[in-house]
Amino acid sequence: MKSYILISILAFLTIKSNSQGCCSGGSGSPIAGGASQGVLFERQVELGANYQHIQTHKFYTGDKRSPNLIDGFNSNYLYMRFAYGVSKKLTMSVESGYFINKTQIGLNKSDTIKSSGIGDLILFPRYNVYSKNTEKTRTEITLGLGFKIPVGKYNDSTLVYTNPVTGKKNYTTSPPTVQPTNGSHDIIFYGFMFRGYPARQFRVFANFLYIKKGWNALGERFGDYSSVGFFASKTLYRKVGVTLQVKGEITGKMKYDKNLDMLALYNVDVNSTGNKKLSIVPQVSYTRKSFTIYALSDFPFYQYVNGTQVGSSLQATLGATYRFYFTKMNG
Repeated sequence: MKSYILISILAFLTIKSNSQGCCSGGSGSPIAGGASQGVLFERQVELGANYQHIQTHKFYTGDKRSPNLIDGFNSNYLYMRFAYGVSKKLTMSVESGYFINKTQIGLNKSDTIKSSGIGDLILFPRYNVYSKNTEKTRTEITLGLGFKIPVGKYNDSTLVYTNPVTGKKNYTTSPPTVQPTNGSHDIIFYGFMFRGYPARQFRVFANFLYIKKGWNALGERFGDYSSVGFFASKTLYRKVGVTLQVKGEITGKMKYDKNLDMLALYNVDVNSTGNKKLSIVPQVSYTRKSFTIYALSDFPFYQYVNGTQVGSSLQATLGATYRFYFTKMNG
């Protein structure tokens, strides 16, 4: 029978909120839950959901701490995934999520800019290109090609002034940091390599993710995103799983229509976009029959930003998955 591995390690999809400017921003990896995924069994269904909290107030110039330009940023996100094993080699998943809030707090609490709403729709097929099981080991290689379709708001606005005489309200477009989506259609390239030792309940695996960003209707093209992760995982007492990931990420610089004044229109300093980060991501999980709950947190130990930007700080996720067969398999 085809082997199967799904260990949800936050990266995607995340949903990772990458800074794209000191007071701007945008989605990095839209694969929420950062799922490091192989393929399901044929006709197997997986339902997944998680809650992610991000909070930061640290600013960097290059790789050095710098004075804050805002008091902080926080977001709370609910993510859902439906996956189905079309065949023993092909799995298709549909993923999306909802931001309870994305909030930017101005310096000395001078203002608060926030938004909420649905994010992106992800269509993500994965195909197992190599699989070999021996008496002592399991080996798999899976490739994926996904598509990100913006569903939520990318041009939400904030009230900046109300005329006390006429009552007329003036609005400005909110910075990308607090938009539920960046508004672009993106292509996702994915690779997953797995090596398991069943007798020892031990696994090592790696994944690669590259997101080719498109242009949005505002004349913005957020920087391409790439990440690579290396994992080691051990099952204890047959139900408890512990996993440690080392992850590297690169986000490219933002591009834009040269006829636009990005700083005036959207509060984006394009020279302060793009970053690099190395982090350690520990995870613990508990499985009972077909139901798994897990918790993880991302701890950056090195980050470098172009210009001056808000950096990464607290990022924590709590989630659950449930798997079952859509129809009973023969044999």
